[in-house]
Amino acid sequence: MRKVWGRGLAGVAAAAVSFGSALAAPEPAAHDYVVKDFRFRSGETLPELKIHYYTLGTPKTDAAGKVTNAVLILHGTGGTGRQFLSPQFADVLFAPGGLLDPATHFIVLPDGIGHGGSSKPSDGLRAKFPKYDYADMVEAQHGLVTKGLKVEKLRLLMGTSMGCMHGFMWAEAWPQASRALMPLACLPVEIAGRNRLWRKMAIDAVKADPAWNGGAYTAQPAQGLRTAQDLLMLVGASPLPMQNQLPTRQAADDWLATELPRRMRPLDANDLIYQLDASRTYDPSKGLETITAPMTWVNSADDFINPPELGIAETAAARLKTTRFVLIPASAQTRGHGTHTWAALWKDELAALLKRSANPSSSD
Repeated sequence: MRKVWGRGLAGVAAAAVSFGSALAAPEPAAHDYVVKDFRFRSGETLPELKIHYYTLGTPKTDAAGKVTNAVLILHGTGGTGRQFLSPQFADVLFAPGGLLDPATHFIVLPDGIGHGGSSKPSDGLRAKFPKYDYADMVEAQHGLVTKGLKVEKLRLLMGTSMGCMHGFMWAEAWPQASRALMPLACLPVEIAGRNRLWRKMAIDAVKADPAWNGGAYTAQPAQGLRTAQDLLMLVGASPLPMQNQLPTRQAADDWLATELPRRMRPLDANDLIYQLDASRTYDPSKGLETITAPMTWVNSADDFINPPELGIAETAAARLKTTRFVLIPASAQTRGHGTHTWAALWKDELAALLKRSANPSSSD
């Protein structure tokens, strides 16, 4: 295990702060993987569970016919696979000659259960949708990769935020499933303390709105969703770049007046409640020693959701014998919790990880 603290950001170009970006090329192919009679850990079932996903590039196989270039990238709470087409991610990693150039990599970007084009409460079942958790989401992802795409071993498994947590679960459940692991912006412990509180507050805000009506609303419970979205915006932000972008009271008020309605438009109350509550059973802390693949785990010092002062990362990293832990220091270029999607800030670490895992039997 190696820990890297206070690593510099040399070579990172300063960019204007953006809290939400337009999608950029390349355009992926969209697909659906359907599982019949999917059984959730709650005991509930769906006759058909749909996992929507996107792909870039094509599979390449070895002499034995096994896919060797598959990369799985997992999104965060409320996101979709398409979020990785944003310029700050795709233009750095998916560009020609980039570390994950689709000309040489087969990139898979799934929508998790409850998100995007995958099966979710707003499809019709509303609050009667099965009470899925992270274990269900990871099980469905694994089925997509191994049964749907026939990939036995990933070249790389990368995840951001919720996807970071899913990555730890993958690594423990299937230690040989990927040659390299890169979790970004999470902690491998139970969701507790302030991290649980803001999630519970957001859920309670939506449920306390009379318009929610036990999930059987006729119109979105706007009052509750507004409070929930306020919390989401704050916990994902970083003080320094936000202060630089919004240096006056008027600038802050004007930004909120524009940004809050934009972020609320796509929200569905039941979907949001389920997304936030799915973390309730997450806790990979007991099995960290079972992780054997080379891993580079990256957090940022200005992350409100995973604050470094808790000391959790140091304790966990000491148990991860094949892992390099990197804490990116706060700066005008970092984006708080959202630093996970600004690939220029950590692409050199990805390059090093891909190099040290080039040999299928390599370890740290």
